Amino acid sequence: MNARLRLPVLIGVIAVLAVACSPEENQPAFSGDIGKGNPSGSESAAPTAAGDAPEPVDLTTEESAQLATALEQTPSGCDVLDTRSCLLPFPSDAYTVEDTATATGRRVALPQGLLVNTAGQPLDPTEWNRNDGFSPSTPILVHVPGIDPDLTNLPTEGDIGMSVTAESATVIVDLDSGQLVPHWAEMDRQTTNDADRALILRPAISLRETHRFAVALRDLRDANGLVLDSPIAFEVLRDNRPTDDPGLEERREDYETVFTELAAAGVNRADLYLSWWFTVASADSLAGNVLAMRDDAFGRLAGGAPAFEVNGARTDGLQPGVAKIVNGSYEVPLYLTERGRPGGVLNIDPGTGEPVASGTFTATFVCAVPEQAVESGEAIPVVYGHGLLGSAGEAQSSQVQHTAAELNAIYCATNWIGLAAEDVLYAIEALADISKFPAMPDRMQQSLINTLYLGRLMIHEDGMGSDPEFQTTAGASLFNTESAYYDGNSQGAIMGGAVTAIAQDWTKASLGVGGMNYSTLLNRSTDFDTYAAVLRNSYPNALDQQIVFGILQMLWDRGETSGYVQHLTDRTYDLTPPKEVLMTIAFGDHQVANVTADNIARTLGIPMYRPALPVGATIVPEPFYDIKPIRSFPHVGSALYYWDSGTMAPPAGNITPRMSQRWIAGCSGANADQADSPRCADPHEDPRRQPEGIEQKRAFFQPGGAITNVCRDQPCIAKQADEFDY
Repeated sequence: MNARLRLPVLIGVIAVLAVACSPEENQPAFSGDIGKGNPSGSESAAPTAAGDAPEPVDLTTEESAQLATALEQTPSGCDVLDTRSCLLPFPSDAYTVEDTATATGRRVALPQGLLVNTAGQPLDPTEWNRNDGFSPSTPILVHVPGIDPDLTNLPTEGDIGMSVTAESATVIVDLDSGQLVPHWAEMDRQTTNDADRALILRPAISLRETHRFAVALRDLRDANGLVLDSPIAFEVLRDNRPTDDPGLEERREDYETVFTELAAAGVNRADLYLSWWFTVASADSLAGNVLAMRDDAFGRLAGGAPAFEVNGARTDGLQPGVAKIVNGSYEVPLYLTERGRPGGVLNIDPGTGEPVASGTFTATFVCAVPEQAVESGEAIPVVYGHGLLGSAGEAQSSQVQHTAAELNAIYCATNWIGLAAEDVLYAIEALADISKFPAMPDRMQQSLINTLYLGRLMIHEDGMGSDPEFQTTAGASLFNTESAYYDGNSQGAIMGGAVTAIAQDWTKASLGVGGMNYSTLLNRSTDFDTYAAVLRNSYPNALDQQIVFGILQMLWDRGETSGYVQHLTDRTYDLTPPKEVLMTIAFGDHQVANVTADNIARTLGIPMYRPALPVGATIVPEPFYDIKPIRSFPHVGSALYYWDSGTMAPPAGNITPRMSQRWIAGCSGANADQADSPRCADPHEDPRRQPEGIEQKRAFFQPGGAITNVCRDQPCIAKQADEFDY
């Protein structure tokens, strides 16, 4: 994410706003075992619990009245298990239907008329209902009246290991493998009203594609330490109490099966406050469109280079060692309607269900060219990914120029359409009316193809190197075309994991200050503060806001790392090489929450550099749960590095660092003069500027390159960005 969000423009805008195939055919091919989509971080529990049904007992008159009231309070199409808000608990297979044509055997079926905004517009679920399951990074949401989180054993983000023990009040079970899923639980800190406060479970790994997951809540306590009574609709299922309601009785057989499966995982039926289950989407649902677009787009090249044009170059005001900035454009098959403009959606063939190209999209590029390349060539071709709502122009920033000069690398960027500067107005419209949101991930998918084409343009003999602006004084290509590489920061890393997972022209990527899963990121990011005002204005109920995040993530997966992470490194899609990624994270980042990077590392088994942080930097008992250390150097493979600028540790829960009491007390008010100090300032820009980090890329960005021990067995200490002249 980019720290500069053009606030004057945004505030002005906000002010205005305030006034039929088989499952096998549907599933994209990939090598490896999808059953090992995230082999680390989940544990099996001893089967010591009971799941058998008790003897049936009729409801009392009082209980019958309670159930009748609950059923009356539940609108048609909503789940009676949580009467506080339709779609809760979320996600749930109560909002799916059987569909034998999908890879999961299910199809999402969100009802009409839900999540009505203040303008009276309900969610149009059409695009969501194409999915064959829910997000692998989904937030798990439920409302629990009267819960006291201090007296209930909720696992925290600093004690994730507790979530896979018998002590945890929250349990997630992979019903296909029987394993417990590590996670943390948090009460929504974005509201002060308990009546609208969600209990949120966040998986600490990417949930395996196509698998079913059961959620179990047990031993939940109130302020007096007493165990909370279950919702009456769940109680009649758990305790085998017959009813006259056909909807509940239709679910009884499925619940009996799940109670048995939970017991096998160590969860006692009688202890349950509530339980339900959901299905995670397949690789086809998440990435099928992009893979079809990629294969079609590169098939159209027939081994050639994309058509391109150099529009100009400048040589003034550059960093030392940089010869020029070159800009131009290139043509990419267009898979969007509306000529690719914001608001356009994928052009889907109703017969095949796949995106269809219609004409071309003119993508732009900006490249930083170092002096060494002009003199002697052999420059490293690096595709660069810019930050949130930015543009290709970030490739001419002082930091990117400096890195290009240091590495003798040509850094080229294109716009991440969907989340580029040109999408700001539409993004605000989509937050005000989430039925408009599908166009954003659709443009992001087009952007992934645009970025792949840029990589091909950099390494093909008929590509950029055939133009005089990309040739040495002797007329040779500036590029070493053996391989391209990828380097992205912030949003460039969040989307960079997705584009790297499907890339065929590079096998190494540097993902700086990134993560995955916007539904976890947004509440924790200072970048979202301005946009949150739009969301709250249109969806003022806090429960609805959290449901919105879960709903949006189901489509956001198609354009960011979350939807591709299980195939990012060694369990790759068909015709796609394995990858190595270098993740560099700013401890205490104000814009991209550290927990979202850790989830990538846990999912893929990526080891981390130790010692990760100075003694005393973190305030949690168990940082970096289930992330193993790098064993030796030079390290061949992927790695996670933390850089510490002295920033205070991130707060617990779904708030930004600047909303925490520690930051408010130490960095504002009487201590406002400390706001730019290392302890208070946002370290987001720091890692990419460290000379040691740039040197690490030099060793990594080459065939057979490895990750070197640049911090020499000590924590990686970063200087603040303003200490550098780039």
